[in-house]
This record gives sequence, C-alpha cells and structure tokens, in this order.
Amino acid sequence: MSISRRKFLGWMGAAGLTGAVGTSAQAASNKEFKGYPDSMAVLHDITRCIGCRKCETACNQVNELPAPEKPFDDLTVLEQKRRTTDKNYTVVNQFGDEKPFFAKKQCNHCLEPACASACFVKAFTKTPEGPVIYNEKVCVGCRYCMIACPYEIPTYTYNDPIAPRVMKCTMCYPRIIKGQLPGCVQACPTEALVFGKRTDLLREARRRIIDLPDRYVDHIYGEHEMGGSSWLYLSAKPFAEAGMREDLGTTPAPALTKGALGAVPMVVGLWPVLLTGIYAINKRKEKIAAQEQRQAVEAAVAATEADAETKLKAALDKAAQDKETAVASEVKKALEEAAKAAAEAQKADQDADSPEPGTEKSE
Repeated sequence: MSISRRKFLGWMGAAGLTGAVGTSAQAASNKEFKGYPDSMAVLHDITRCIGCRKCETACNQVNELPAPEKPFDDLTVLEQKRRTTDKNYTVVNQFGDEKPFFAKKQCNHCLEPACASACFVKAFTKTPEGPVIYNEKVCVGCRYCMIACPYEIPTYTYNDPIAPRVMKCTMCYPRIIKGQLPGCVQACPTEALVFGKRTDLLREARRRIIDLPDRYVDHIYGEHEMGGSSWLYLSAKPFAEAGMREDLGTTPAPALTKGALGAVPMVVGLWPVLLTGIYAINKRKEKIAAQEQRQAVEAAVAATEADAETKLKAALDKAAQDKETAVASEVKKALEEAAKAAAEAQKADQDADSPEPGTEKSE
C-alpha cells in the first residue's frame, strides 16, 4: 500500500516504536521482484544507429519537454558526452575516434529495478507491460533512487521548488497501453530500435549474432545484467567502448540490498526515520534558501526604490534650478531690450529737436 507525503511524516513515531519493541519490519528493499517474462522491450542495434537524433526529437515531443538549447538537427552535440536530465529523457552519444559510432541512452527499465528496491514508499513500479514508471504523488524526495540506479538515469527537478519530482524515461508507457509504439522507436529511420515482446527480441538478437558473427559482439547487453532489463543492446564493439558498464554482474539489485537491511531489524525499523530526517533537513534548507532569496529580493527592491527616489529628487532640483536660470535669463534679456529701446527713443527725440544744417532760427 502506498502512502502520501502527509502520511509519510507519521512514520517517524511508528518506525521508532517498531525498533524499540523489536517487532519485525520490512522495507521495500527486502522484497525480491522477478519481473514479468511476457513484458515488452526494445532492442537497440547500435550498428544501425546513424546519430540522427530523431529519437531525441520524438521523445521531446511525446513527453512535452522544454526545447533544447541547441536544435535537434545540430549534430555537433554528439561530440560531447551527454547524460539524461529532467529535460531530456534520452540522448545519443558518439563514440570511437577513427571510426565513430553512435549509441542511445535512456532508462533501461530493469526487470528488478534498483530504483524500486531503494524506494520505501514505492514511488517506482515495474509494470507487467515492461516500463518502470514513477508516481510523484507518493514520492518524498529522498532521491535514493538516484543513488541506487547503476546506470545514473533518474534526475531531479531542483529548479522547481513548488513540485520537485524525479524525472526519467517512461518507455512511453501511456502510448504502450494504448497499443502504440514508443516515440523513439516510431521515429527511428534505420530500425536501430525495435519494439516487441522481450522473449521475441532476445531470439531476434541471437539470430543476428549467429547470422552475422563478424558484425556483432557475441553478447546481448541487458539480457542478464543486474537481473536483466527491458532495454536490450547489440554492438559491434565492446559495450564498454559505448559508455556502458560491464562490471555490474547478473545479481538483481534487490538481492544485493536485502541482506544489508534485513540483518539488523533496528535498521529496517529506523529506515523511514532516517529518510524522514533527510527529507526534513532538505525541506528546511529549501525553506531557508527561499527566505534568503526573498530577503535578497526585498533588499534589492528597497535599494532600487531608494536610488530611484534620490535620482528623482536630484532631477527635480536640477529642473527647478534650470527653470530659475531660464527665468533670470529671460528677465535680463527683457531688461536689456527695454533699455535699448529707451536709448533709441531718446536719441530719436534729440535728433528731432536739433536744427537741420544750413538753417538759422528767426527772431
């Protein structure tokens, strides 16, 4: 039974009581999940991938993700090693120097997912159809799934303080249950991606290896790694050269974690308490950061308003001074013009009273 975020905080007292009285308890990590043999899967034949990024484009559109900084037809990004993020669920990388080749990376949708085994609130579920899906409504933000995943796939929306959540490829689960192909598979122009029953894809992969032994490495990556996955790979090069781990072994993740927690009942009982503390600390840090940011914004606004008020007062003072100067200038100009006019009038009167040359006044 899943729990909500609100109910999660109530685990603290219950888990503490469990540890104190010695009652047996089980975490999600103690349960071994065998997977669904008839589930669907995807076969990625790396030898057929041309690095066109059509799968990235389709994934972006199907999942309504933000547009990338560089457009999908810009193939220069393939020269850099990229990993999946909360904004792009799949990436294609280029490998090899002399003869480059390309490989797609996304969630491998393990048969016995490490993310699910590490999640005590069961936010991750391995579906009978094949995809590993995530329920953000029960997630408490502990991010243990990110630590547990051997493929470094789950990412966290750190930039979303309102509703942070874990983001990853869903294998287009909403499309699969409607009978549609995953977006990336449908968009692939070279059939480097094939969707079907996992058992059928394993047979097809073995057939290709047998028919073309010089083309393929004699191994299907994902058939047994970490208990197997719903994403299978064929390659002409060692898988390590395609950026894939070859040190994982075949033991499923739950089998590796159940002993560590099951051996000590106190640890199992206090597991939720520990994560509650981590969750509370993270929330407190986020709250403090939000307060500091709000105070910084308020201080910046106050400083801006004070600066604007000072500049406005200076502008008004200068305008008043300029006005006084202009008035004084106009008054001075008017006085000068009046004095000049008076002088000209006086001169005209004097000229009118003076006798004309060559005439004398009669007595």
